[in-house]
Amino acid sequence: MPKLNLIGVHECKPDAKSRIALPASLKRQLQPFLSEGFVMKRSVFQQCLELFPMQEWNEVMDKLNTLNRFVKKNADFIRMYTAGVKTLEVDGSGRLLIPKDLAQYAGIEQEIILSATGRVIEIWDKVKYENAIDDASVDFGALAEDVMGQFGSDGHTTIS
Repeated sequence: MPKLNLIGVHECKPDAKSRIALPASLKRQLQPFLSEGFVMKRSVFQQCLELFPMQEWNEVMDKLNTLNRFVKKNADFIRMYTAGVKTLEVDGSGRLLIPKDLAQYAGIEQEIILSATGRVIEIWDKVKYENAIDDASVDFGALAEDVMGQFGSDGHTTIS
């Protein structure tokens, strides 16, 4: 399987049955992964959903499965992280069904944003996405320095 590095922000609207048509540019990026299916879950940090190609989900689960479930915080984390997880497939018309319980969790109603973030696609209610992006309490410059400042120009961690 090729390495996954999804890009793009896409707007779409669900149909009456809560299905969304994958935008053509996103569908092209996902083509090698369509036959394996996807996993959709609640985001840990935001009121949105995350869509994982099955290959990516399996990598996450491989990491989770190394945790000792006899340690309560590990068992609690695994249970909460996987709460509401659903497996999904893209139908013959290129549509993806957003399960009602997950759509309700994310407050998805009219317009949806699909934000491709590397190996995962975030699925947002459009208004909530715009509010999160425009959040004045986040100093993006300081955040970028904190998160990315540890890497040198060659992409490797620098030693202070």
